[in-house]
Amino acid sequence: MATTATQRIPGMTSDDTKAVIETLSERLAALIDLALTLKHVHWNVVGPHFIAVHEMLDPQVDAVRKMVDETAERIATLGGTPQGTPGAVVDIRTWDDYPLGKAPVLEHLAALDRVYTGVIEDHRKAQEQFSEQDPVSEDLIIGQLRELELFQWFVRAHLENSGES
Repeated sequence: MATTATQRIPGMTSDDTKAVIETLSERLAALIDLALTLKHVHWNVVGPHFIAVHEMLDPQVDAVRKMVDETAERIATLGGTPQGTPGAVVDIRTWDDYPLGKAPVLEHLAALDRVYTGVIEDHRKAQEQFSEQDPVSEDLIIGQLRELELFQWFVRAHLENSGES
């Protein structure tokens, strides 16, 4: 992962810039992984309420892909090099691969709830870090959190009263 800034952002130290790029790179990998996972679930969910979940996920995929682009562009703006290749994502990620293939709706949604929890928790840590280092990156992460938390609520609403939440 390239965290060396090639330019200086006015008002940011080079150490802060490097740290922000590094954390944004981790968030980029998580968002790329999330977009792929959401599409995987979209293709492999089966059973009652399949169509509701299938159709719920495409707008989430689109929104997360937009987050990927915004995050990569912020890394580039800071002078870093966004890494979006599959190998870079695998190298940087600290979580296990999504465990399910074709599976019933409630199994996928319970697993997806856990994925969202991990992404949101790490985004909140990044937001806290950025509050000290870079309000622009903090604003980006806050906007993403707003959507990610909404999407997790959609997932959890399906799990409510199902015994899976």
